[in-house]
Formats: sequence, C-alpha cells, structure tokens
Amino acid sequence: MSDLLIASRLEQYRQRQYDAFMQQPMPTVEERIVALKALKQLITQYQVQICQAIAADFGCRSASETALLEIFTSLESINDAIKHVKMWMKPQRRQTSLWFKPAKNSVIPQPLGVVGIIVPWNYPLFLTIAPMVAAIAAGNRVMVKMSENSQHLCQLLQQLFVGEFNEEQICIVAEEGQTGIAFSQLKFDHLIFTGSTTTGKAVMAAAATNLVPVTLELGGKSPVILTDDYDVKIALSRILGGKVYNSGQTCVAPDYMLIPQALEGEVIRQAQAIMAQRFSDIQHPDYTSIIDDTSFYRLCDTTKDAIEQGAKVINLIPQSEPNPQLRKFPLQLICQPTETMIAMQREIFGPLLPIVTYQTLQQALDYINTRERPLALYLFSNDKAVQQQVLNHTRSGGVAINDVMLHVAQDDLPFGGIGHSGMGHYHGREGFERLSKMRPVMHQAVISSTKYLYAPYGKIGKRLINFIINRKLSRYE
Repeated sequence: MSDLLIASRLEQYRQRQYDAFMQQPMPTVEERIVALKALKQLITQYQVQICQAIAADFGCRSASETALLEIFTSLESINDAIKHVKMWMKPQRRQTSLWFKPAKNSVIPQPLGVVGIIVPWNYPLFLTIAPMVAAIAAGNRVMVKMSENSQHLCQLLQQLFVGEFNEEQICIVAEEGQTGIAFSQLKFDHLIFTGSTTTGKAVMAAAATNLVPVTLELGGKSPVILTDDYDVKIALSRILGGKVYNSGQTCVAPDYMLIPQALEGEVIRQAQAIMAQRFSDIQHPDYTSIIDDTSFYRLCDTTKDAIEQGAKVINLIPQSEPNPQLRKFPLQLICQPTETMIAMQREIFGPLLPIVTYQTLQQALDYINTRERPLALYLFSNDKAVQQQVLNHTRSGGVAINDVMLHVAQDDLPFGGIGHSGMGHYHGREGFERLSKMRPVMHQAVISSTKYLYAPYGKIGKRLINFIINRKLSRYE
C-alpha cells in the first residue's frame, strides 16, 4: 500500500472517531466503567492467547514473564481506573480571589477527543493498555499503532477488539512500513509515544505540524548506585533480577552500576553466584530472546567493542555463548568501561551491565549529572541522609530506593521521563488528567463589585482600584 493510501486510511479512521466523539463529547462515568470492564474481560479471557502471540513475536518469551510483566500490570491499571474514575471526574473546587467574591471557581475534567498511541515492541500489551486505560477513563476515543515487531500480537488484538469495541471507539493499526510516520502526522488531540529518544524527536516534530500535544516515554541510561552500607547480595539479587526481565529490553532496566571501588571484587563474585543458581544456561524457557537480528548483533558489537578497548567482560551464565539461531544473549558484566565504549555512549537495551567504580558518593553523583537525565534512577542505601542527598542532587524520570523497576507498577505513582528520557506523565490520576482538558470555569454571582471596574473609571472605581493595590502591597511587606 502506498504512503498516500496509508495516510488517507488513517485519517479516515481518525475522522470517524472524532465525529463520533463530537456526537457524544462527555461519556458518563457508567459508560467509561463499562468500557474498562470490557477491556478487563478481554485480557482475562484471552490471556493464554496473548502470551502465545507475544512469545511468537519474540521467538522465546516465558508465559510466566508475560503474565507478570504485562497481564498483571495491565489488569492492575484497569482495576485502579475502575475504582477511582468517578472521583477523578468530579469538578475540583478552587479558591476565589477576595476581590471577586461571591463568584465561584472550579476546574472540570473534560475529554480531549481522539488520542493516538504509538506502542513499542518490548512490552507490547502493557504499553498498549496502560495509556489506553487513561484515555478511556478520561472519556476519549483511541487509535493505537503497533510495532512491526509485534505482528502476531497485533493481529490477535485486532481480532479481539473488533469483537468487543467498534472502531469509532478503539482502533488498532498494524505497521505496514511507513505507517508510523503517517500516524504521527495525524491531527490527534493528544499523542503518546513510547520508544527511543531518536524516534521520539521525529514523532514530536511530526506532531508539531498540527500543534498536537505529546507525551514522550523514552529511555536513556538508567543508573544504579550501590553504597557500602547496603548488603551486596540483596542488592544484586534485585538488580540482576530486574536486568534479566525481558533480557534487559526494558526502558527502565538498570543500564549501568556505580559501586564503591573497594566492592568491585565482591560484586563480581556475588553476581556470578546469584546467576549460577538461577540459570544453568540460556536454553531455559524463562530466558527471553532478543527481539530481532539487528538488536542481537548490536549487542555482539557492543561487547566486542568493549573487549577491544580493554574492558573485562564476565559472562554470568555458565556454559552459554550468544546464540544467533535462538537470538539469546547471556547476561554479562562489563568491568572498567571507558567513555569511548559503545556501552557507555547509548542505552544498552539488552543483557549487558557495565560496572563503574567510585571513591566518593559525590563522584557518583557527578558522573550521573554530566549525562542526559535518565528515565529511572536506582539507589541501594539504608542511610536516610544518603537517600536525601541523592534525591536532592540528581534528576530522573522516577526513582526506586532499594529495588529496581517496581515503581512503574505502582498505579498511584505517575510515570514519565525528563529531558532526553521524555516528557509528560501518565498512569493513575496523572494519566486521567494528562488526557483530559482540565477546564477552568468561573461562575459570576448576581451581585458583583466588578461593575465599578469598567472604563471610564468613576470615583468609586478609582478608590476601589487604589484600595486593592495598597492592600495587596501591604500584605507582602
């Protein structure tokens, strides 16, 4: 299909959704909950087929991992919205300036219209459902563009959603080569993109032609700081567990570790022992494949580059080497990395974990702060003063203390990046408000003093203006 035909078809979908929205611009809370419950039922009923489709797209991905990281998180986000959407929809009372009383002020959440969602391949269900839930709760129509690496899941979801929702409410679009470009140029009322920083810039530029507001969930190099007051074994058990999820193909995965120089030997020994207990080799069905050949060989090149530049690379899974047929790549540490190595120049997005040593905490903070702001930051320390120092002197999209990645699964916490790791938040109430127009409304009273504030100004008006100004000035002296 030609680019023009793709763009024309997508615009027809969007226009039909927008026309339907204008016919019903304010869905009731009951209607929104019905849609959310239907979405929940769909995922619950077809979770086996969903896991199978995602596994087919990856080549190997454990059904248990998909159930934990995608089915569970999706259902939790739906349950949270069902529970709270009635409260979120209530008008918010706001204070009225003394000089304009007895007028009343409020903010009312209203749907935007049609929300576009561009979904990546790494968590294709959850990153479809989580923003969709926010959009539905806010009363919007939804168009979803799936990744070209999620063909099996896309086909399944298209079949399932057609049976449960009409396309004027939710429309799922497959990638056909140039679909993403055309999709990002549509005149949405809001566009959510999850993916790389490079692509995020292109999406934002495309959306800007129609002044479409965007939420960008990107990535970056999310650091882990380990301090000497924390148990190394406990820390590594959690860090490596998070890193192995989806074989490191997670936007909030630990990208590199900052550890005290004196702990380097112990960190390596503990990491080897932990992984030897968990996996005898990468043939294990719970060890996820790399998504495609390009990504697999990128990891091979990253490792080769590190070795050639003098890094010590330690394979943490015994009797396992990168397997191009299965696209499985064993978890490896990169010790003594340098700034010129590929591993330290871009997001790894795979099972490689560089270890950088520091002598003082300030050195670790300086190391982080000279780089682009990451999507997540992880600190392992029980020292409250250290925790506060790190929170005060770094910036990141989100933070988890004494664990990794789990903050994303907290429905009452907003999720979003900062700087090169993204902009805007969603999840929970923040998602509802992000995809609503929080519309300010002032209700003027029958009797109002503003009649004295119109030109030309009489004596009463001038006295009133002078009184207001002098009163304001005196309050702040």
